[in-house]
Amino acid sequence: MGFEEMPTNNFVESSFWNFDALFQPQQHPARDSHDTFFLDAPSTTKRLPEDYVERVKQIHETGGYESRGYVYDWKREEANKNLLRTHTTAVSSRMLYQLAQKPFAPKKYFSIDRVFRNEAVDRTHLAEFHQIEGLVCDRGLTLCDLIGVLHDFFSHLGMTKLKFKPAYNPYTEPSMEIFSYHEGFKKWVEVGNSGMFRPEMLRPMGLPEDVQVIAWGLSLERPTMILYGIDNIRDLFGPKVDLGLIKKNSICRLGIN
Repeated sequence: MGFEEMPTNNFVESSFWNFDALFQPQQHPARDSHDTFFLDAPSTTKRLPEDYVERVKQIHETGGYESRGYVYDWKREEANKNLLRTHTTAVSSRMLYQLAQKPFAPKKYFSIDRVFRNEAVDRTHLAEFHQIEGLVCDRGLTLCDLIGVLHDFFSHLGMTKLKFKPAYNPYTEPSMEIFSYHEGFKKWVEVGNSGMFRPEMLRPMGLPEDVQVIAWGLSLERPTMILYGIDNIRDLFGPKVDLGLIKKNSICRLGIN
């Protein structure tokens, strides 16, 4: 499908790339310590592109590109804080910024790697898990393109029962949560989030005004649970993993077209 893998070897990320570059306000609850793992040492980053930082600061404080912004005093010290990345969208923000520094060419990016969130552990949640990230950057993209890509992707995993729910994300508009029907739970289970990146995120990077980006982030564990009929995520990943289950199942299920 022409997707290029993004480098995801940085588990430690700055708040700037993880939040601020994504047009996520500094007062957002996801940036609190009860949701995010912040580092004690090194606690801050010293390497950010200064001209881009200034444009991000402006879009947060006073807006631009037909946006009012958030109308607050943006603080550099908050953006400098280091953390364990909460999503691989932090990698996407870096890649799109790098793409914007060159003459524009359409791109398709993907990544699969680990993310960290300060969440209570239960049968469907872990504090450490894997995320599948994908994006398409091109001219003329619409929400219909995004829905089509998601249906195609999940059909290859054997999941054809999908539904989408309108959602809010600071960095996408419109936004959709993705649900798949879990035969074991006998209910719809959220498996991902998606949307179109906002101009407030893309234009400060330097991408042309007629360029759109459709993007999605999917848990790796939850679709795997649905595919193999596993009803507890701790049986799949973590210290309580069922080694017997691992031994008796193949690495991947073959025969899915």
